Amino acid sequence: MVDYSEGSGRLYHIQVAPGEVGRYVILPGDPKRCAKIAAYFDDPVLVADNREYVTYTGTLDGVKVSVTSTGIGGPSASIAVEELKRCGADTFIRVGTCGGMQLEVCGGDLVIATGAIRAEGTSKEYAPIEYPAVADFDVTIALREAAKKLGFTSHLGVVQCKDSFYGQHEPEVKPIGYDLLNKWDAWVKCGCMASEMESAALFIVSSCLKVRSGTVLLTVANQERAKLNMPNKQAHDTSAAIQTAVEAIRMLIKADGEKAE
Repeated sequence: MVDYSEGSGRLYHIQVAPGEVGRYVILPGDPKRCAKIAAYFDDPVLVADNREYVTYTGTLDGVKVSVTSTGIGGPSASIAVEELKRCGADTFIRVGTCGGMQLEVCGGDLVIATGAIRAEGTSKEYAPIEYPAVADFDVTIALREAAKKLGFTSHLGVVQCKDSFYGQHEPEVKPIGYDLLNKWDAWVKCGCMASEMESAALFIVSSCLKVRSGTVLLTVANQERAKLNMPNKQAHDTSAAIQTAVEAIRMLIKADGEKAE
């Protein structure tokens, strides 16, 4: 592969060098969430800020950890994971937002993804569509236990990943609206918990790279509840999802340490 960094020793997109991140990395989409997440670390340091990729590194319980933003969607998320892995990371937790799809998933609730519907394009360039996008079991259990410990309402299940935000929210005005509407109805009937944009790519890329990944999401609102004129509060504070991810990493650090003894 061509060295697009021209010998700088830094990965081209994220502008991070090997050794500058920990093995555990939190992945928000929004670069502006990175400083907020890094505030939970001990001695956080800004490592890089390039394009949509902002990276801080600090420690949790004496172990190096990092946060790197991925931007919106699967393409940029896959680049982040590819390059972070080359810098030494092997455990990733996506922290983001979603729209609820089952009626019990309300604004402010957390959704912990066990798997993802591959209705996006990035994962198709890594694995055949028959291969499932599933989260790492240990990371998922850590997220579930962390949410429970912290007292947050959470739901486990499959999430749907797409490439078009407005294809979800305004399908009827799109030329292939008939297909979008029919598939959305199928996802809901199958029990899909929520819709978002990155986890399918994250899980498939992680499988291919032999690294661990999981996802915890804040539910912003639920359009299925809105359709039925049910109460449908909105929530935008991602603190609960962030705290859950941080606590899950603490649990993983402890468990990984015990395995190594």
